Amino acid sequence: MQHKFTPPGATLARRAARGFTLIEIMVVIIIIAMLAAIVGPAVMNKLGTAKSKTAAIQIADLDKSLDLFKLDVGRYPTNAEGLQALVSAPPTANGWNGPYLKGSVPNDPWGNPYRYANPGPNGGVQIMSYGADNAPGGTGENADIVNQQ
Repeated sequence: MQHKFTPPGATLARRAARGFTLIEIMVVIIIIAMLAAIVGPAVMNKLGTAKSKTAAIQIADLDKSLDLFKLDVGRYPTNAEGLQALVSAPPTANGWNGPYLKGSVPNDPWGNPYRYANPGPNGGVQIMSYGADNAPGGTGENADIVNQQ
């Protein structure tokens, strides 16, 4: 019987070429799952906060566009005209010099149209998003976002 000589380190190289064991793969998966459980909620919370901030910025932009409309026309759009008056001239808007927005009137970050009221509850115009739940009230991401009057 002939005995083969195995050079030092050859068994180590053969073992490395075989790949990972099931235990090693499971340990890595468990570590990744633990990291996702810790980091995931924080990332989702930041995403909700970012959408609320985006809605506040869009409402402020719509509010400024309404002020430009008022400078040209002498009044804010009626409830019937709504925010659409910022992109297409209403028949009774003498002096309209728009469009006051590029493109169309945006929806809020959750895909719902902004609500417009003239007069609003405090007298001025009101632009509002009901937040993620699209229902009045709420807290956090579900909170209502309203322009400053």
